[in-house]
Amino acid sequence: MSASDAVLADRDRTRRILRLALPPARRLWAAIALGALSGGSAVALLGVSAWLITRASEQPALLYISAAVVGVRAFALGRAFFRYLERLAGHDAAFRRLGDIRADLFARLVPLGPDGVGAGDRGSGKARGGELLARLADDVDELPDFALRVVQPLVSGGIAVLASSVAAFVLLPAAGVVLLLTLAAAFAVGTLVNRWAAGSAERRISPLRAALAAALHELVTGLDLLIAFDALPQARERVRVASARLTAAARTRAAGLGLTAGAVSLLAGVATVLALATGIPALEAGHLDAPTLAVVALLPLAVFEVFGTLPLAFGALRRVRASAERIADTVPATVPDGVPVDAPDATPLSVTSAPDVALSLRSAYWPGADAPVLQSIDLVLRAGERVVLTGPTGAGKTALAHVLTRFLDLDGGYAIDGVDVRGVRQDDVRRVVGLVEQQPYLFDSDLRQNLLFARDTATDEELLAVLDRVGLGEWTRSRGGLTSPVGERGALVSGGQAQRIALARALLADFPVLVVDEPTANVDAAVAGRIVRDILTTAADDGRTVLLISHTAVPDGLVTRRIRMEAGTLVPAVS
Repeated sequence: MSASDAVLADRDRTRRILRLALPPARRLWAAIALGALSGGSAVALLGVSAWLITRASEQPALLYISAAVVGVRAFALGRAFFRYLERLAGHDAAFRRLGDIRADLFARLVPLGPDGVGAGDRGSGKARGGELLARLADDVDELPDFALRVVQPLVSGGIAVLASSVAAFVLLPAAGVVLLLTLAAAFAVGTLVNRWAAGSAERRISPLRAALAAALHELVTGLDLLIAFDALPQARERVRVASARLTAAARTRAAGLGLTAGAVSLLAGVATVLALATGIPALEAGHLDAPTLAVVALLPLAVFEVFGTLPLAFGALRRVRASAERIADTVPATVPDGVPVDAPDATPLSVTSAPDVALSLRSAYWPGADAPVLQSIDLVLRAGERVVLTGPTGAGKTALAHVLTRFLDLDGGYAIDGVDVRGVRQDDVRRVVGLVEQQPYLFDSDLRQNLLFARDTATDEELLAVLDRVGLGEWTRSRGGLTSPVGERGALVSGGQAQRIALARALLADFPVLVVDEPTANVDAAVAGRIVRDILTTAADDGRTVLLISHTAVPDGLVTRRIRMEAGTLVPAVS
């Protein structure tokens, strides 16, 4: 893809995000109509009030001003009533879109995980940790402003301002022309002032906020390591610097908003003076009366109050567009090479027992890598086999596990019970071939919730039974049962206990083929031996096929075969 094509693709993705942020037309136009009614009521309230006060000073019969009295009351109530309904309808419609936006973003992220996130198109590799969290949370939270602070003010405010200008023209053509000219000048000046004073700050706020989130994420999640290596002062300084930059940008934006409001208010005064300058000669010439002159003179103040949000809408648009660009940049336009995707005609895969798995691989690449991580591998796992894979660090063992679970694509053949997996749904493959990772993720919740996501219909009895099978029954009961917390990322459990919880989840999910990646990497030798033994004996009892990736010595009686990997390919195993 050329540079110009990449820019066009980025713009298309940004426009798509902005379109997704807009509520349905029915809801959007309802909010716009209510906003226009609120703005019109505000203008009418000041105009009728000015006419009523001036006319009342002439002491006419009450009959002549009773309609104006009713009008003042009606427009005062209408201004607040329609404003409330506009806020209610607009915010309800805009916030309803947040769920759709997040669902769409996650739907586009899921096919990339875990190996495709951070590879491929521009910038996606930067969205890690706190940066990715900022895009999924803060940047998405900015998107409702596209409807609330950009589209609605421009349309509803524009309607109210145009109607008021027509009314001023009807009362006094010269005053209507002056009002339109000053409104146009205020719009141009306000927009330019806002762009000059706050434009760059508004574009920088989203990245600076993400930088602060990333620095805080690094500080909080790595606090123990930072303390151990005496690196806490440097991490705190990074947070302080990121916070200071964000604060400075926010202050600049606030100053720009203030200058914009000041410029609009100044021109509102100019419009009032010019309205008087055109109205007084008309009064002297008998073309209008004193109450009408009061309306003509004060009408610009009311119109400019409604108009004040229009120049600010372009500042909000810059801020929202910056967030939309970052959200669009989170996911590449196309799935990176090396990440498998479902074919349009993908079929289901149904397996009722442990299948035979046959892999004939010519090469496989990490997404975005130039050199293959695996090459020339022929591997067959027979139903019920317990195979141990060994090899040095960096040999490609984890990559092989990701190929088998379809996180990585391959050049070659891969069949389950004779069915080519590239023609079936990837999720179906992962229901057959399960992975217990080297560092299993535990949610910051209790033990029950960390097990239920593997099978949400499991009862407490079934959960306790599977914990007994992996050797955690007594430990669970000693901690108070299934409600015991595991802490953030399993901070309240040991490495061995985390591996056993992950194994329990795999047993609950009932994978016929289980790939276990370095389950003993974070435990001592005695615990490592028990974990390996429990994994293999549990698998043997269930008739599962197991591929165990391990540096720990495994007794011959627990395995049916050994294989070894070096430099991305299989070599004869060393006994």
